[in-house]
Amino acid sequence: MDYDFDARYSSIGHFSNTALSVFFENFHLSQVEDELSNHASFIVATIEQGEGQPQSFRSVRQLEHAHGMKVVIFREHSILDDRSRCRRELHTTVVFLPTIIRLKQSLKASDKSLVQSRMSSLVMNNLQNIIVVGAPAYTQNDQFAIFLYNSLDLMDETTAETKRIILLAAGIGLILTTFFCLFLSSRVTAPLRKMRQVTLEVAKGKFDTSVPMLTHDEIGQLAIAFNRMRRQLNNNINALNYEKAQLTRILSSMADGVITLNRRGDMVVTNPPAERFLEAYAYENDENQGLPERLQLLFQKVVTHEEEEWVELSVQGRTYASLMTPLYDEDHVRGVVLVIRDMTEERQHDKLRKDFIANVSHELRTPIAMLQGYSEALLDHVAETEEEKEEMTRIIYDESLRMGRLVNELLDLARMESGNITLIKQDFEVVQLAKKSTSEIPANGERCRLRFALLEEEAIIYADPDRIEQVLTNLYSNAVRHTESGGSITCSMSSTNETVKIHITDTGTGIPESDLPFVFERFYKADKARTRGNAGTGLGLAIVKNIIESHGGEIVVQSKEGMGTTFTITLHKALKRKD
Repeated sequence: MDYDFDARYSSIGHFSNTALSVFFENFHLSQVEDELSNHASFIVATIEQGEGQPQSFRSVRQLEHAHGMKVVIFREHSILDDRSRCRRELHTTVVFLPTIIRLKQSLKASDKSLVQSRMSSLVMNNLQNIIVVGAPAYTQNDQFAIFLYNSLDLMDETTAETKRIILLAAGIGLILTTFFCLFLSSRVTAPLRKMRQVTLEVAKGKFDTSVPMLTHDEIGQLAIAFNRMRRQLNNNINALNYEKAQLTRILSSMADGVITLNRRGDMVVTNPPAERFLEAYAYENDENQGLPERLQLLFQKVVTHEEEEWVELSVQGRTYASLMTPLYDEDHVRGVVLVIRDMTEERQHDKLRKDFIANVSHELRTPIAMLQGYSEALLDHVAETEEEKEEMTRIIYDESLRMGRLVNELLDLARMESGNITLIKQDFEVVQLAKKSTSEIPANGERCRLRFALLEEEAIIYADPDRIEQVLTNLYSNAVRHTESGGSITCSMSSTNETVKIHITDTGTGIPESDLPFVFERFYKADKARTRGNAGTGLGLAIVKNIIESHGGEIVVQSKEGMGTTFTITLHKALKRKD
């Protein structure tokens, strides 16, 4: 059975999976065709040169056996047979003989020197594909038709082998490519992945992470540049953090409140004093913690006119001066800086200064007026009797003593408050000093009973005895002035291993609870209605407090109105004193 070449080609195309196999099949087929064509041309030349002699046919048979092809030679209409052919070869020739005869006829009709054909048939139960090439040969006496054919099975084996080689090469190439990719990954992509990881770490603020330099190529140079950038960025961030921390410490340590606001009026920076001010304002006005309304109006004014402004606010009984200054960004206002200062102490000092001047003026005006009045009376001979003259002279003398005492106490208090007081300290027994101090109690002290509950053992302290005596005398005198006739004044003592406490208690009028925090202030008088004869200068307790504190001691007061007052002095013993 014959099969057309197109069926063969379709069969190959059906089982071919890639265009590459078709290409190599066509390539090998062209090679076989070219080879048979060349052999055919050689055989024609051999026969024509040998004039169709047997010797030339033997050369053809040798060529046939040497190249594994089959040659069929026609002389006129008969086949020149070779008895040496094997049975299979003869069978193959017979099977394909009809096709060869058709080619012979085509050869006669064609003007070409070569004709080609491809065919397939069943040879001894095996499907065999062949390619046939025919060519004419002419001698002086005969005409020959030479046909060369060869099996295409060998070409299929070659094509299959080529495909196997290609597949093997492709597999080896794939493996090599894989290893090459892994090599590139380790040499190129691995450093890039590491650099990406380090970049993410740097983005999180971990500036101490560095990129390892694994190569000296462009990637290595990139790693060096990245590490240099990371170090510079780390230095800049550290410098900024240092400046920020320093600014924060400065703001936190400031006594004044500082608030920075942007142009929209939002608070950007605040320090602890400013936060306390805002909290106090919010508590007082039952509002959310924000900028007070007066400061918001001041902010609008500062931003509009670009001039600093200030306002004074009263919050929770304290006075705050608020100074607001525009904050510039090149040529335009980017916000304001608000400085809040607690002026309560300054205002109190101003008030105390004014009160001090008023009190001194008041305390001096009255005795001066009395001195002037009685002196004029004496000059005008108003006093008619010696007794009247003596009384006026006594009043003038007492008022001059009072003025001298006031001036001396003012000088003493000024020296104490400025730290210029001189203390002559020594060890002495305080019990005897407490008894001795009663000798200087004013004469009206006789109407009060003076009792002692002193220590039985000695109590040695290290202090200035004159100043301690001044303290005790002042407290005794103060107790006598505020104790009614028939009352009592008690001086008691108690001690510990380190201190001695002196308690001076009277049964006088007492001090109102509202006046207790102010009894040690200058010119403060709890009894606003007492007569001049019963009045002091208002400086005694202020001097007492300064003397005791200059010795490292403490004085406290306890009192109930209408029941009496107790002053307690705490001093250190000589062996446990604090220099």
